[in-house]
Amino acid sequence: MPGPHDLLVRYTFDHPERAAAELRAVLPPEVVAQVDWSSLHRESGSVVDAELRERQSDLLFSARLHGGEPLLLYLLLEHQSSVDKWMAFRMLRYVMRQLERWLQEHPESDTLPVILPVVMYHGSEGRWTAARRMEELFQLPSEASEIWRELVPRFEYRLDNLTAEREEALRARAAPPVVVLTWLLLRSGASEQLALLLENWRPVLAEVLVSPEGQEGLRAAAHYLHRVGAEGALDALWSVLDSMSKEQRAEETKMPFKTPALEEARVKGVAEGEAQGRSAYLLRILTSRGIALDEGTRQRILACRDLATLDLWFERALKATRLSDLPGLEELEQNG
Repeated sequence: MPGPHDLLVRYTFDHPERAAAELRAVLPPEVVAQVDWSSLHRESGSVVDAELRERQSDLLFSARLHGGEPLLLYLLLEHQSSVDKWMAFRMLRYVMRQLERWLQEHPESDTLPVILPVVMYHGSEGRWTAARRMEELFQLPSEASEIWRELVPRFEYRLDNLTAEREEALRARAAPPVVVLTWLLLRSGASEQLALLLENWRPVLAEVLVSPEGQEGLRAAAHYLHRVGAEGALDALWSVLDSMSKEQRAEETKMPFKTPALEEARVKGVAEGEAQGRSAYLLRILTSRGIALDEGTRQRILACRDLATLDLWFERALKATRLSDLPGLEELEQNG
């Protein structure tokens, strides 16, 4: 019988649009920019060892780059309470199994598709201490170690450590509300402080409620908390949702002729959340490219709510070498 983590993960990330949100959050920005995310497709089959399925879930997706080259994206969720020091070795085995399957299905091919392995972790230890590179697992001679390192198999996986990520950072990611809720649940669903956390999650729960998959998403969340939450976790969820429902009815009663205004406010709130996610992602790209930002520039980017401007900055940031490559920010660099 599938465990609660597996059920929640498969409900959320079986959908390519939702899986794309996770993959875009953890892959390098330069890679994200080259993937045609509209081509993302869920592939069938699991290669996780049978004895490990209680603590792992895996999903495989195919996509194409903008140039047409095929791509495989392998997502593994590690939900055991302790870090596995052999994860790099196991991930290499899983990747090889996926490639062997691909070769069986494409015997005429002379090349292999790129496969990007991602581990999503939400164990209680918080810090991920396992090696992320296969070469780190070998006992190499101390003399001329770099030469020896070149001779052993090289392999690395990307890590999304939900436990170590701040809640504010997860909520700022650009993703469908159901995905954000899943990240929060995986990170803190078993916390004894969940009742307090749920109060802080009200904006996320409100976005889930008005989304097309709202009711289904809340049922999945409730089922998850029933299985993994501390005593009273499910009651706390229903209490917050009931309170939100009463507040909404009270507002509608006080302003019976202002329903369009309420809808406008809701739409504005969703747009603001999207802008916050894009601006946070833009900062991540600039940092990865080694572009120094003073606090004033950071705050201006975070305060920007114009999606067209943020999209323009995003496109320029992918190739930027200095702040002046982003129109509208160059004067900040000159003044600084």
